[in-house]
Amino acid sequence: MSSSTINGRRLRRDPVLTRQEILEAATEEFALHGFYGARTEDIAERTNTSKRMIYYYYGSKEALYAAVLLENYLRIRKLEADLGLSEMEPVDGLVRLIRATLDHYERNPNLARIVALENLLEQGQVAARIPDFQRLNASAPGTIAELLERGRATGVFRFGTGAPSALDVHQVLSALALNRIEHRATFRTAFGRDLLGGRDNAHVRALVEETVLRLVLKDPEGYLAGH
Repeated sequence: MSSSTINGRRLRRDPVLTRQEILEAATEEFALHGFYGARTEDIAERTNTSKRMIYYYYGSKEALYAAVLLENYLRIRKLEADLGLSEMEPVDGLVRLIRATLDHYERNPNLARIVALENLLEQGQVAARIPDFQRLNASAPGTIAELLERGRATGVFRFGTGAPSALDVHQVLSALALNRIEHRATFRTAFGRDLLGGRDNAHVRALVEETVLRLVLKDPEGYLAGH
């Protein structure tokens, strides 16, 4: 167990808390500077610990980066699982999933930036080395598939040729949710619209929600007119 010194007294640190503090600080640094630009010295300074302790808990800078990346997917998959969507009407469940996803990345924009950097700078290579990465994320389209199946059975969702798959819906929702963070600065500069805050936030959220619903609803005009 690690320790720190205050007024000459050595205090033992909670290893679970220390690992979490390092993970949070690393998320900030990797989101700001990417894997190559982030420095373990700066991560250590953020947590009032040392490089030695970072390597003690995580083994290497790359392993710490992989842990940060994994944490993003663990959080969003847990959030989806905890929504209780199977107990809701299909359209209500999909709306809840959309809104919860938007909320999640509004609260945790650095996690969206980590995903963007992993794709742009690392070409997904670190994600590919995370054990069971595909299995971990299989629940995302699985959750949507259950909603689609029930919604098609009751006639509210499209079915047959041309109907979107669960993975199609997940792709569109993920793209729109992450786009708000990834393109916020340049979109605001170019067009004066803040994708993530201010007076534009409610409009942008409603636009994302309507886009996803139109993708799956059998009668989107009828539903949207009533809401």
